[in-house]
Amino acid sequence: MSNTRPRGETFDQTDVDLLEYVENDFDVNLNVLSEELGLSKSAIHYRLEKLKDRGVIRGITADLDPVPFGLDMVALTEISVTHEQGYSEDIGTELAAIDGIEQVYYTMGDVDFVTIVRVQDREQMNEVIDEIVGIEGVKETSSRFVMDEIKSTPRVVSVMSEEMKQVVQDGDR
Repeated sequence: MSNTRPRGETFDQTDVDLLEYVENDFDVNLNVLSEELGLSKSAIHYRLEKLKDRGVIRGITADLDPVPFGLDMVALTEISVTHEQGYSEDIGTELAAIDGIEQVYYTMGDVDFVTIVRVQDREQMNEVIDEIVGIEGVKETSSRFVMDEIKSTPRVVSVMSEEMKQVVQDGDR
């Protein structure tokens, strides 16, 4: 594991523990958190508000299962583009605006962007790909279709190793 420095934030053990609890279940009862963390409910509330103010907690959302909505067709689409000034921001913004694209990553290497597309059927998938190739500057796409989602958890603290957690606590990065 490298010692590269994360983006300037440090957290104490209590912050990390609190974030892990609320990341896994934001509806967790303050009484439970108070007992688990050995803090008063007001101290927990104060810490959560500080974490919101710092932008660490970006929002409160429900973790919805896409399958009941029929959104079980997933593809990872690699996109190669023409390199012109500002292309990464411009094309990235256009990709992010396409319905059905769940995530957009600007990458280095053989491809320029990787998107995760989630739709209900092949027709919708074709529409998304058509929109992607219709963006000025897009040269080529290549998609890989997901056969089974083994792990799909948009989590931060919960997927960090103890070493990674220690790095953000120590500030020694």
